[in-house]
Amino acid sequence: MSKKEKIKPPRKPVLDRFPFTWFPFNLLRGMILFLQDLYKMARAHVQRSVRLQLMLTFAFCFGVSLAFYGISSALFGAVNKSTVIDYSQGMESIDSEARSLADRFLTPSRHSGSGNGTSDESPDDDSNEADRSEPGQAAVPQGSAAGGAMQTPNAGTAVPAPGANGQEPGSVPGGPAANPQGPPPSQPNQPNQPNNRQGESKQEDAERRKNFENTVKRLATYDKLKIVITDLEGKVVFRSENAPETYVDVHSVIRNAMETRNRESDSRSEFSSFYPVTYNNQKAYLIVSGIPQPNISYHKGENPLSILASLAVFIFLFYFLTQRKMRYIEELASGLRIIATGNLDHRVVERSQDELGSLARDMNFMVTDLQRRIEEERRAEQLKNELITNVSHDLRTPLTLIMGYLRLLHDKNFETPEQAAGYVSIAYSKSEKLKGLIDDLFEFTKLSNHDVPLHKKGVVINEVLEQLLEEHVTLSEEQQLTLIRSLPQERLLVRIDVDKMIRVFENLLGNAIKYSPKPGVITFGMIRERGHAIIRISNKADALTRDELEQLFDRFYRVDKARTSETGGSGLGLAIARSIVESHEGSIWAESENGEIHFYVKLKLAS
Repeated sequence: MSKKEKIKPPRKPVLDRFPFTWFPFNLLRGMILFLQDLYKMARAHVQRSVRLQLMLTFAFCFGVSLAFYGISSALFGAVNKSTVIDYSQGMESIDSEARSLADRFLTPSRHSGSGNGTSDESPDDDSNEADRSEPGQAAVPQGSAAGGAMQTPNAGTAVPAPGANGQEPGSVPGGPAANPQGPPPSQPNQPNQPNNRQGESKQEDAERRKNFENTVKRLATYDKLKIVITDLEGKVVFRSENAPETYVDVHSVIRNAMETRNRESDSRSEFSSFYPVTYNNQKAYLIVSGIPQPNISYHKGENPLSILASLAVFIFLFYFLTQRKMRYIEELASGLRIIATGNLDHRVVERSQDELGSLARDMNFMVTDLQRRIEEERRAEQLKNELITNVSHDLRTPLTLIMGYLRLLHDKNFETPEQAAGYVSIAYSKSEKLKGLIDDLFEFTKLSNHDVPLHKKGVVINEVLEQLLEEHVTLSEEQQLTLIRSLPQERLLVRIDVDKMIRVFENLLGNAIKYSPKPGVITFGMIRERGHAIIRISNKADALTRDELEQLFDRFYRVDKARTSETGGSGLGLAIARSIVESHEGSIWAESENGEIHFYVKLKLAS
């Protein structure tokens, strides 16, 4: 590497490049990191669920189809426009004018104390009525016509009903004609404030009546509205110039007004607004009638092409986005059909982390387990055949010898009694050999089928092994073997079936004594390791391969094929030992190194 070349440090994330410690920046950084973690968690959750994927796909396709429907309806709907006529705004305008008249120029209806039905009122009554007025009722503000329209004095004069309340046409209620004698003269020594107040009240009434008549003229002339004020009996006491009625059926007016309100607002018919008011100290009804002005609007028409096009877009998008999943499902189904034909070497590809990927993993696991079981069955069948062959051979050899010597004895084919006794001794030893072989085979079969009950109890494994080694010292010395033991001082407690476990160590020691070169050394040791006691038995032996070490514990397996039951054991000793250890939830195995073979037994310590 040249001096100019430099090793570039790894690139830091974007958020770690700013060494700021400013609180708002740290808060923003934390929020960004939180959103990133939330996005990763949501994405991982979606990737693991086919249901969420389909829901999101459906929502996306539905949103796109709605957007396409909006665009297409705007394009196609512009061709099929329809005209809509609505009179609701005109009806509201008439009702608003009537309400304005009632609120601005007339007193809303309430219980009056006069009750005489006459229009004569004294100045004192006017002033008292003005003083007693409540907000929105007796106190009427001055002002122009409703809606802020300009007053039109020359537009015509509203025509009161002739002879109403005994007044002459054109007279104004509450004006000078109501009190022909005029206001009483003020006393020299009394203040003139009441007289001034009465004069101001009459002036306000005159201005209010004038504004009312001007507003009525404007509405009748420009808006073509008919304004009528009737008493409770329906007799007209005031009307506009375009209202010819002198009597109104109040009941019919109320019914027609309600029916008009309840009808659809797209029909052109006269509309009446009805308000109870007080006119000239009388309970009366204000009726404003007219033809409402229409409001014309244009609505875009519906086109079936928009719905069909959006539906086609939804179907196409949903099919396109789910095509990959459907192909994967077809691939899984095809793989399952291949496996069903008996090809257990076939495996499906795991393409996702969702339920379909889990299904693929389960299918592969099922095929692997099925293949393993079939291999085990084949192996068991092979072992069964070997068992039958070996048992037949091992049983036939001693049985043939026993039968031969018994035939010699039966035929008295011997020269001396000592020779006959020798025949009997040989036949007896072969019978014992045959019995031992049958006993081992029977015990192995029971242990393999877990039919032998275990009588476990807590014992100190050190003491059991010490006693067992003492029994094999003499046998080892006879075979010119030295037995070296290495047991810990710590008392290791285990829960075992003592008789069955002694059988294990007897088989291991017996094999070591039988197959060790003479003279030689046998090492027996034990250690404690992570809650287990590990016992090791070692002796000199030829080097073995890994396959041979794994087959040592198979039944009737012999490393030297030339060995028979005459030169070796029954071939079931190590198989029985493995069955006993595994029934104690332990393990047994063998290792070969440096010209020695080591047998290990691992037992769990009792707590």
